[in-house]
Amino acid sequence: MTCAELLIKMLRDTYGVRALFGIPGVHTVELYRGLEGSDVQHVTPRHEQGAGFMADGYARASGQPGVCLIITGPGMTNIATAMGQALADSIPMLVISSVNRRDTLGLGQGRLHELPSQQQVISGVARFSHTLLDANTLPEVLARAFAVFNGARPGPVHIEIPIDLFNAPVKASASWRAPTLYRAAPDPEGLAEAARLLHAAKQPLVLLGGGCVSAPEAARALVAKLDAPTVTTINAKGLLGRDHPLDLGANAALPAVRELAANADVILAVGTELGETDYDVVFDGGFHLNGTLIRIDLDLEQLVRNQRVTLGLVGDAGRSLELLLAHFPDTVQRRGVERTAAVLSALNLQNDPAFSDFVPLYNTLAEHLPEAILVGDSTAPVYAGNHLVSQPAPRRYFNASTGYGTLGYGLPAALGAQLARADLPVVALVGDGGVMFTLSEIATAVEERLPVVIVLWHNAGYEEIRRYMDANGVARLGVDIQAPNFLTLAEGFGCPGVLVESPAELSEALANRETNGPLLIEIDAAAWQRACAHSD
Repeated sequence: MTCAELLIKMLRDTYGVRALFGIPGVHTVELYRGLEGSDVQHVTPRHEQGAGFMADGYARASGQPGVCLIITGPGMTNIATAMGQALADSIPMLVISSVNRRDTLGLGQGRLHELPSQQQVISGVARFSHTLLDANTLPEVLARAFAVFNGARPGPVHIEIPIDLFNAPVKASASWRAPTLYRAAPDPEGLAEAARLLHAAKQPLVLLGGGCVSAPEAARALVAKLDAPTVTTINAKGLLGRDHPLDLGANAALPAVRELAANADVILAVGTELGETDYDVVFDGGFHLNGTLIRIDLDLEQLVRNQRVTLGLVGDAGRSLELLLAHFPDTVQRRGVERTAAVLSALNLQNDPAFSDFVPLYNTLAEHLPEAILVGDSTAPVYAGNHLVSQPAPRRYFNASTGYGTLGYGLPAALGAQLARADLPVVALVGDGGVMFTLSEIATAVEERLPVVIVLWHNAGYEEIRRYMDANGVARLGVDIQAPNFLTLAEGFGCPGVLVESPAELSEALANRETNGPLLIEIDAAAWQRACAHSD
């Protein structure tokens, strides 16, 4: 068996990989020999950035690592942006690339696709980057990669294989079997101290982040026992279920939630980095935790970032929630549901003028696709949806507006989510600016017959940046851009499209959609806003 064949065999048989994203190149041809006759699905994006975003969406929707096969040089620099997004949000992604022959590395001989050091270029957006120098060490390197995914803080891992190793023979070894790994649990004494502090709390608050998405039952049980209002970040949406009476949603940047947080005497933060894109998205430094802060995170260093911690515990979020729950056999009554309801009433999101254009949008989507996974780019409907949307389960709502904040994420990530969850409808929420970064992935959706609904908010440019320019007294430059005819482009790819100008027309388009491929629904933002204003 060759190194390339062993790679595919181990990905499939040892680690359960069922989908690969990549564009074949002359350097990676031998990897495709290993795929011949395999039931692993290979998806060909139209750009390596699209491959990375697809792998990201696949991982978020499934909980399993997304895997990419990428060519040397330009393929790797193309995927770097997607890796940056995955790194920021701790998404498991395995990027396997080719690299030039071992005897030429670093010599600068002008070889095809050559970089002075591909590993050095990519290491800044990877948990680790490794150059395979001996084919027989492949099992060990793969085990290390999946240990990052399953036992430490996840993120992208890069393994580059010199092209002269693909056909190198490998020896059979017991190391081809995957090791059994268990994530760390917090120190029992630390957990007992956390429980003591929470028992004594008068006005507790819980903050749950994306690290908790694999433990919804434990999360729901614990917040109920604590009777504590709970902020669930954007990446944790659906963790408590739809419209849970203790769920404040991802609204930590809004005044009523900030006031509650500032007055909380004990705060439990689990699996969240407490970063500004979740807690201070208005970027004014107004989110403050003045009480006793208990943090639980897999990453020791994360415990001391962003907020002053009183008690920090290192451990897996899900296991920690379960162990902490054992300290609360009975519910501690603290008017948590009443406190949550009062804050939600003060927020009054459904009637907030800032969201008036988007309440009908999400109500219509919920009416026709109540179980849908909503995947977003950085665009106005997504910014509103971060506040408005409530989902029935985790891994049903994610977007690029957190952390790295790249444009072009929404469409390819939605395709990855659809590949991971063929049992659920998927909606891509994109804007006319951001979608141009990865518009060509409509061709991939058509080719793979993925029934993703692409909702395109067309407001003729970079509206968010216009507002920032206006607010800061900067003349509008570079933000009023020429848009193509999106419906014609979509049809050229083989994707049907429809233009809508009102919630009623959106409802009709969703009711009439077919499920044998993608559908583009372009919303004329100006007409939509007029229709919504008229309906009021």
